[in-house]
Amino acid sequence: MKALWNDYMKDTVIIYSTPNCHYCTMAKNLAEQRGCSVEYKVFGKDFQKEDMFENFPGARTFPQIIFNGQKIGGYTALVEMLTNEV
Repeated sequence: MKALWNDYMKDTVIIYSTPNCHYCTMAKNLAEQRGCSVEYKVFGKDFQKEDMFENFPGARTFPQIIFNGQKIGGYTALVEMLTNEV
């Protein structure tokens, strides 16, 4: 039962990345190290340009990250979210 509760309480991170993106990989590694549930999407494979414009109309860089359902921005924003927890 405790394992199920811990899975339920995990932070959820969705990372929109591009192939060979160093900051995308760093974001994925950080989220995994912090015990988050991670969904890693790669441009051209898991999403296309149209999806990006629809979901992140103002974005100009990668990664673009959704943390617990909230669009937070890129790698630096994820670091802040995961290191400033109460």
